[in-house]
Amino acid sequence: MRLFDQWTLDAIRAEGAPMSWFEEQRFDWIPQIINAMDQIMSGRTIVLVCDHDRQWFSHYILDTINKKLKERPLIPIASLDALYPHLNRLDDVDGMDTLIDMLDLSFKGEYFFWYIGKGGDERRSDIVKRSDNALMWMMDENYPNALSLRSYDSHIDIKLLQLYRLFDRTLAAVLFGEIDVHA
Repeated sequence: MRLFDQWTLDAIRAEGAPMSWFEEQRFDWIPQIINAMDQIMSGRTIVLVCDHDRQWFSHYILDTINKKLKERPLIPIASLDALYPHLNRLDDVDGMDTLIDMLDLSFKGEYFFWYIGKGGDERRSDIVKRSDNALMWMMDENYPNALSLRSYDSHIDIKLLQLYRLFDRTLAAVLFGEIDVHA
């Protein structure tokens, strides 16, 4: 099996010049993806959370991750907005505690957050930041163990799609035993 770091670099380079921006950032990516792949392989459900400006991306991920043409096992994934439609009205710590309790009961603690969006005062990021094992693509904030992006980047939508493509390729390679993320 190939070393995961080298596999990731090769996958980035295979995308060509448009993704060269990510070569250096892969060092922030790799520990997060290892953690996410471990959780997926152990059967945990992904609870997808996006800020308001990235709701389109949430729909895209949910529509594409389990497409039949991928011919792979289905990945358990749910949008937090679908699980709790009143998410936008959540405005205090007690409400967040109650939401986390509901998720813990629903998934028996076998879930992890995947957050894509702004940090700072974004309430949705506050919910995810309470978790130690979240996959975070954080914008406009340098947060520990998060991939840092800039929401004001004129190519942010393209970059998100490129990152998702890399995530999806990694997931397929792990599921089919082509790579070991710990090698």
